[in-house]
Amino acid sequence: VNPLNKHDILINGGGLAGLTCAIALAHAEFNVGVIAPKPKHAPTKTGDSKSPPKAGDRRTTALLSQSIEYLKELGVWESIAPHAASLQIMRIIDATNRLIRAPQVDFRASEIDLESFGENVTNFDLLNALEEAAKYYDAITLYDDFSKNIEISEDHVAVQTENGTELQGNFLIGADGRNSPVRDAANITTRQWKYPQMAVVVNLEHTLPHGNVSTEFHTETGPFTLVPMPGNASSLVWVEKPEKAQELAALSAEELGLIVEKQMQSILGKIKIIGKTQTFPLSGMIAEHFGDGRVALIGEAAHVIPPIGAQGFNLGIRDIQSLAKLLQATPKSEWHMIGKTYHSSRLKDVNLRATSIDLLNRSLLSDFLPSQLVRGLGLFTLGNAGPLRRMIMREGVGLKRGKRS
Repeated sequence: VNPLNKHDILINGGGLAGLTCAIALAHAEFNVGVIAPKPKHAPTKTGDSKSPPKAGDRRTTALLSQSIEYLKELGVWESIAPHAASLQIMRIIDATNRLIRAPQVDFRASEIDLESFGENVTNFDLLNALEEAAKYYDAITLYDDFSKNIEISEDHVAVQTENGTELQGNFLIGADGRNSPVRDAANITTRQWKYPQMAVVVNLEHTLPHGNVSTEFHTETGPFTLVPMPGNASSLVWVEKPEKAQELAALSAEELGLIVEKQMQSILGKIKIIGKTQTFPLSGMIAEHFGDGRVALIGEAAHVIPPIGAQGFNLGIRDIQSLAKLLQATPKSEWHMIGKTYHSSRLKDVNLRATSIDLLNRSLLSDFLPSQLVRGLGLFTLGNAGPLRRMIMREGVGLKRGKRS
């Protein structure tokens, strides 16, 4: 029988959310056990921050300014920064062919006293930096295995891994994705929905500089979003009907490059596709409870929203901030009550972001003329009403009114 491995906190899942949470809790001087198998085919770093990685997760994450400040506090931003591209302007262009079209709207970070809204970085580089940072903490133990049995009781939590390792803790965090075993073990149900859309995700190089401008074309099938990467490169998330998305993904790099170039109105010059094209069905999910008793859910174990508006992982970071504060402020003898308190602390923020993105996405899909009018009028108002635009920008990046960075 393997000896019992005791920790203050157990985290199931070692992706972006799981590792960030482990570092935050170790930073707060908790002893943490992370259960997560290492990738069988770990990517090899190219050593060149100016080029997208040739292996690993090619998707990118736009980290908003509040998230970056938190990663700075944890001491991990310094190793991420060389691989990131600044997002100074968010541009929305109505590329629909509908009767009512909105004018172009530019959101400038300088308007709310920020150098940038955030930074865009590949998941590959982000995960690599978090893995390296986690190694520096003696308080973090990584268990290279899957969880097999999860037990949650009034006075403790326990996890048995597939190779028989027995772990015990005072609190359990599910950072294990949309099909979360921790969520299942805690009998937490979910509300799920699907969209008639699929995201085509690819990285590309271009001949003209992006100028640190993130450009979102609104089309009848969803957003076509270009986000800056270091150098003359950008990441593309193109939301389309599933049949069209699969057709695009099947094209050669050269064929796809020509179509992308035309779709973006050649604003970045000639296009060269880098790496493989990935597709992801668009869907949403929110757990009915983000925590209960000695259990809390973070990241995609708690909420999944479409890749629109750069909210996904930033929501996860706010989960981690909220949970870490609660764990620090609560005596261990009362940790059995944290789950419900944590749920209450996160409910408003998650629902607000999920609802906003859902409404925006559905407004693009709607052929109902009043819906088009409301969306067009909304963008026109944002483009012309400075105080309202600045308020929306502050809310989008998580800044309180009047706060400078």
